Amino acid sequence: QVQLVESGGGLVQAGGSLRLSCAATRNIINIATMAWYRQAPGKQRELVAEITRGVSTNYADSVKGRFTISRDNAKNTVYLQMNSLLPEDTAVYYCLARGPGIFWGQGTQVTVSS
Repeated sequence: QVQLVESGGGLVQAGGSLRLSCAATRNIINIATMAWYRQAPGKQRELVAEITRGVSTNYADSVKGRFTISRDNAKNTVYLQMNSLLPEDTAVYYCLARGPGIFWGQGTQVTVSS
């Protein structure tokens, strides 16, 4: 079992930046993949970015070049640096830990005003 707690969301103007954090209640070094998903109102939850234990990364096309995912195993924390934010980035952002098992955080709201 692992619990995930997201933080860092908020209201920002278009073009601004935010850094989301996902703190795990146990060591994440053996968790195969950590990821960020998001869900906008009326839309399905979608993958934003993921990072493997071997620090390979994968991004949604819509965020490539603007968002950066990283993991600090010593701090049991995963980050999502979001730059050049757009109104369409507005969503609840969720942290995911996968392998073994699948665990979700409770989400943090990100609102980008135009």
